[in-house]
Amino acid sequence: MKFSLKQIAVFDAVASLESVSAAARKLSMTQSAVSMSLSQLESLLNRPLFIRQGNRLILSHWGSWLKPKARKLLQDAEQIEFGLHQQHLISGNLKICASQTAAEYLMPQLISNIDSDFPELRIQLSVENTDHVAQGVLDFEFDLGIIEGRNNDRRLNEQKWIDDHLVIVSTPNHPFAKLNYVSLAQLEQALWVLREQGAGTRYIFESAIHGKIEKLNVWKEYEQVTLLKSLVQNGNYLTCLPHLAVEQEVNEGKLVVLPTPDLDLQRHLSFIWRHDMGENPLRDCVLNEAKRLIKQLSMSSR
Repeated sequence: MKFSLKQIAVFDAVASLESVSAAARKLSMTQSAVSMSLSQLESLLNRPLFIRQGNRLILSHWGSWLKPKARKLLQDAEQIEFGLHQQHLISGNLKICASQTAAEYLMPQLISNIDSDFPELRIQLSVENTDHVAQGVLDFEFDLGIIEGRNNDRRLNEQKWIDDHLVIVSTPNHPFAKLNYVSLAQLEQALWVLREQGAGTRYIFESAIHGKIEKLNVWKEYEQVTLLKSLVQNGNYLTCLPHLAVEQEVNEGKLVVLPTPDLDLQRHLSFIWRHDMGENPLRDCVLNEAKRLIKQLSMSSR
């Protein structure tokens, strides 16, 4: 083998940060050492891995091809190191990327349980919409993803975690708030604020209204669920959000769930990981702890 793991690690850091100086800080190396390692790797592979644009390094075609393979190689090497040198099998770092609902309403308790029972397992959590979660897992940026709705990519394994459903909510002062039934025609006339395109919540909502509502009056789109709830509480808007995300505000009387029996808004949250990643005891530990958490939540709600 012509190249070293260190050279691959340097390439991975520069590819992620698009900067030699930032990669040097991350790796505790000098800029000249990072530049030399990168230059040696390009020479050994006989391919330009980056395009220089001022102070930024943009991946070339070959660099884009190499990036996911380099990430998998580093992950495999890390797993070997943990397996050989740690006293306990369940130890090391696991990168998880979760959609907003799971990250805000389920992951804090799950991480707390893992910290208590498996103190040497470190969870690194990122939050993205469902499309970005899936792409990040495919690109080897994350070991495990949590998405809303179903995944149709055969390169990813999927394991259902918890059932949930979406609800359409308004302020208690909205004209629809006192109705026993809100029709599709009324929903079409309303002013909406919704999650952005690519969010699992948005995809499920649009699938539910497809063929039933011709055109929705979408005033604004936002990534932040908290902002959407605040806009609805202080304005004349409707929004569609997970029940988990609005349960507290509904119980406090700040939001009202509108009765919309013409729409099927059922969904679930699922874990995803690359099909070709093989066995991973850290991932299996998280999946088992996630199942245990749902049992705990089910028993506490009885």
